[in-house]
Amino acid sequence: MIALRDESEIAILREANRIVSDTLVVLAEHVKPGVSTGQLDALAEERIRAAGAVPSFLGYRGYPNSTCISVDEVIVHGIPGARTLCEGQIVSIDVGAYYQGFHGDAALSVACGEVDDLRRRLMDATDRALAAGVQAARAGNYLADVSCAVQQECERAGFSVVRDFVGHGIGREMHEEPQIPNFDTGVRGPLLRDGMVLAIEPMVNAGKPGVKVLRDGWTAVTTDGKPSAHYEHSIVVRNGAPEVLSATPRLVWGQR
Repeated sequence: MIALRDESEIAILREANRIVSDTLVVLAEHVKPGVSTGQLDALAEERIRAAGAVPSFLGYRGYPNSTCISVDEVIVHGIPGARTLCEGQIVSIDVGAYYQGFHGDAALSVACGEVDDLRRRLMDATDRALAAGVQAARAGNYLADVSCAVQQECERAGFSVVRDFVGHGIGREMHEEPQIPNFDTGVRGPLLRDGMVLAIEPMVNAGKPGVKVLRDGWTAVTTDGKPSAHYEHSIVVRNGAPEVLSATPRLVWGQR
């Protein structure tokens, strides 16, 4: 079953996602050479709790931290710790917050200092792919319209869409139905309706789409060692159109 949220629930989801996006803004400003991923994680937890929420990721299926911070060849689920950021890396930050019974979830990729042309194009293409997926999330479209929009934008730029991880519904649980592939599965999926809340999150590799999960059971890296980028928004289909719940005027992504 895909939940349809009413206006009172959507209002809480807006606030949960505002907490997420405000936290991402602060973390993005702290992405600099010499900063550790553990420092970013501690800052995120402090910000989330100060806003009256709790980190969604902390303890989820045993996950040990409040954020996922994935650097360069790490696609998703990078565990924050002692790793120190270096000039020229892509730093993908994924944040979740649980507020008054509902989850917010969003992610973005940040350049640490100056990045090369490949990494810049990869980040831009992934950002555009998110925007394309969001725009396709309209009442009367099918879930496959979102998936195909994301894939087409990525592949048009010459990059590969990750198949092993997908977006998802979100609300009272962090992961709800439906699953949202970032590629055409050949199945059109459910019809999109007002009240559906979706976390759309393209994960895009500069090289091949292959994924390897490290021995920690979480960290997912590219099989060819090339960089990856990750952007995510939580959106609600409302009045027939997508409303981005995790947007912020201070730092806008997936809106191009």
